[in-house]
Amino acid sequence: MEKKFIIEQKELLSVLTAMQPICTRRTTLDATSCIMFHIGAKELILKSTDLEISLQASCPIIESDFRQAEQFLVPGKRIFDIVKELNNTITLELRENQLNITCDDVHLTLNIKEASEFPPLPERIENLMQVESETLKSMLESVSFLVPQNNSNPALNGLFIEVSPETFKMTATDGHSLAQVSSTEFTLETAQSWLLPRRAVFELKKILESYQDTALFLGTCSSQLVFSGQHFNFFSKLLVDTFPKYQPILQKDGFHAAKLDRAHFLKTLKRSTCLLSGQFIATQFKFSHNTVHVVMNNKEVGKLNDRVPLYEYTHDEIDVRFYAPYLLSGVQSFEENIKFYLHSASKPIIFEAASEKIKRLYLVMPVSAAQSQN
Repeated sequence: MEKKFIIEQKELLSVLTAMQPICTRRTTLDATSCIMFHIGAKELILKSTDLEISLQASCPIIESDFRQAEQFLVPGKRIFDIVKELNNTITLELRENQLNITCDDVHLTLNIKEASEFPPLPERIENLMQVESETLKSMLESVSFLVPQNNSNPALNGLFIEVSPETFKMTATDGHSLAQVSSTEFTLETAQSWLLPRRAVFELKKILESYQDTALFLGTCSSQLVFSGQHFNFFSKLLVDTFPKYQPILQKDGFHAAKLDRAHFLKTLKRSTCLLSGQFIATQFKFSHNTVHVVMNNKEVGKLNDRVPLYEYTHDEIDVRFYAPYLLSGVQSFEENIKFYLHSASKPIIFEAASEKIKRLYLVMPVSAAQSQN
């Protein structure tokens, strides 16, 4: 017996788009290149996995002949390529091992596979805490840029998430810099931590941008971390490596506070970076009572000599070198005047900023004269 259902093209395309980075990733199983369709009377549930990360999402069905749920596999990229070229409502009709697709005067047929070939997604999610979607997106944006892709230390290739009775914290480091964001809005009675792979971090960001849920749940399921919205569950396996103990380097005992004009400082850093020409050359920063004297000399390209206004600095002069791109990567995400802490030429510079809901921190290690070509 032929059965069909009708669905809105935009709703289906939105889910298929989110699943493309997953279903197009090669794995040891051919079935992961497919998306599972689970059809009910009122809802279409789609599932995609690459054995590392998984996404389950639902779309409302306008009309359906299905009285009992049925499921099958559809080639993931092929169904996406077809649906993005259609408009308005789409009628999908199931005929044995084929899926007929009709939209206006367009008629297409796709071969489908048995759902039994598809690897099972984790079940029985244990929700641990509710988080605000906008806050979570903002936190991810503040630290995700620093998660390395192929660092020789596997533990650095992930985002370290910590939840305690006091705070919800995310930390990333590439070994030269460290970015951290925290919020006291979301807490757990029992402290827990997870190391989320870089790829999962960026896919989660895309999904949060696609869905407009105001509230999300963070949970666990079969040793995976799960982020759930009203119409989706995003699963990710975790890195088993141990994230480095970063807390000692954030201690500010003996450090001196000051403020910089963000716009002026950023322009100086960008000019310094322009003179690098792909070389690792440190920029010299001399912090005095009301000025940062910035000097960079690339013998093959040219020189930079600039001064940036410095506020609220009362300590003696400190002469320290930093690699300008390391500073630029984190400082450009800060707003207005930048508060920072400085100790000496051998200690890191620590930038801080706090809004109503989150606190951001960015640390950069100095460069010794021996490390730089300068």
